[in-house]
Amino acid sequence: MAPPPVVAPAPAPPPAMMVAPAPMGTQAAGVPVTGSALRRRATPEYGSAENSERYAGKPVASILSTTDQPVSTFSVDVDTGAYANVRRMLTEGRNVPGEAVRTEELINYFRYDYARPNAREAPFGVTIEVSTTPWNPDTRLMRIGLRAHDVDAQGRPPANLVFLVDVSGSMDEDSKLPLVKKSLSMLADRIGPRDRVSIVAYSGTVSTVLEPTSNKHFIRQALDCLYAEGSTAGGAAMKMAYSLARANYIQGGVNRILMATDGDFNVGVSDDKALIDMVKRERDSGITLTTLGFGAGNYNEAMMEQVADAGNGNYSYIDSAMEAQKVLEDELSATLLTIAKDVKVQVEFNPAQVKQYRLIGYENRALAEEDFANDTVDAGDIGAGHQVTALYEIVPVGGAGWVPERRYPDNRKSAMAPPNAGGGELGFVKLRYKLPGQDTSRLIERPVAARLLRDARAPHGDMAFVTAVAAFGQKLRGDKYLNGFGYSQIGALAPASGNYWRSEFVRLVRLAESGQPARAPRD
Repeated sequence: MAPPPVVAPAPAPPPAMMVAPAPMGTQAAGVPVTGSALRRRATPEYGSAENSERYAGKPVASILSTTDQPVSTFSVDVDTGAYANVRRMLTEGRNVPGEAVRTEELINYFRYDYARPNAREAPFGVTIEVSTTPWNPDTRLMRIGLRAHDVDAQGRPPANLVFLVDVSGSMDEDSKLPLVKKSLSMLADRIGPRDRVSIVAYSGTVSTVLEPTSNKHFIRQALDCLYAEGSTAGGAAMKMAYSLARANYIQGGVNRILMATDGDFNVGVSDDKALIDMVKRERDSGITLTTLGFGAGNYNEAMMEQVADAGNGNYSYIDSAMEAQKVLEDELSATLLTIAKDVKVQVEFNPAQVKQYRLIGYENRALAEEDFANDTVDAGDIGAGHQVTALYEIVPVGGAGWVPERRYPDNRKSAMAPPNAGGGELGFVKLRYKLPGQDTSRLIERPVAARLLRDARAPHGDMAFVTAVAAFGQKLRGDKYLNGFGYSQIGALAPASGNYWRSEFVRLVRLAESGQPARAPRD
């Protein structure tokens, strides 16, 4: 008879994180605290000397002419952190800096009624729709929607997860480390017997708090022992997390680091570019990186978003337990399981039908036209159940447009193109992607009928909602092409919904209308 299995004792906190006795009447470090014992600091206004938040937003994209640039190419983006961070600012009654808003992340925060993939070998379905534009009668909106196939818990491969937790002194606020512990405990509750979780914690030093285990009790107990103090050696911690993930690599499984931090690294490798370069070197090993942002006042959102992109992962901002539940429970498969890599979208507009256009959002995801077919160029990944939406605003030939008519005939080729050019198409949509473990991309192609321009009606249902979200993001960014379209009009455009998140969006629009100062349009 085989001997009974040996049950490992619950892990003790490492020496750097041992709970020290506290003087009489004080709170011991490392002891979970609640209520008034937690630190609640008022967040200074962004731009003040006391607020060191960092954002890397780009200006609103310019108008393009099909005569000069008929092809638009970009990488997909499944991040949602910008929306949750904007929500945090609005609910705190604070101004929203335009550079903190990435409209595509606001749009992709929500789910839409897109077609499912009609074949298992195609990882996502494609939906294309055209409507009129609420803020400009001379333009049309074209929506491209992707929906990845779903994978339930039984269908997900085993996971090798490393929780990389910031326990530096800056995390000593109730919106930071206590929320981190609660969030990762939610994820621990979803761990199966085939999964393995390890925990690396870092402040001025780096420690492995928990060796790989599937025991939920051990995971929760290790999280409970964490407390915040000291500086932040984030670069060294990332190196240890990748080393631990490699040592426990699961062939054919999910191998991912989940980094929970405010991004305020101040010891060792702390420069954003150096961190990004390090992550890029690691990503080819098959280990992906998800970043979970927490807190305010010193939040380095620029680093969080860019590092996740470099690590072929995704970025989320956790401002509440409900958001943690959404990201780490409701959307767990999308957060963990990649079903398509290096996903790129390319749209070629027919100059006989389309005069000018602009892509709303995705400014930091733009690719060169030649990058589309180059399989060595990195792009965004899509997880199981993920959805991606892109919204183009286009001017049909004959419309007034944003740019006046050019003087010389050779510069007006798009307006002179024969009406039957392109076989009745307004454009052609192409998508490239790689399946996990493969290096050669596959191609999906969809023609877009020109009749969609002629038959366009006012947006309704899902199209009305995504248009409202896009307008909201662009309004916060000071988009001069909205023609004065205001928050009250945006709120009225969003259809009534019983969905909590959609109803919350309408409430945020009202908050912006009542408290957001007017933002001058950007040139």
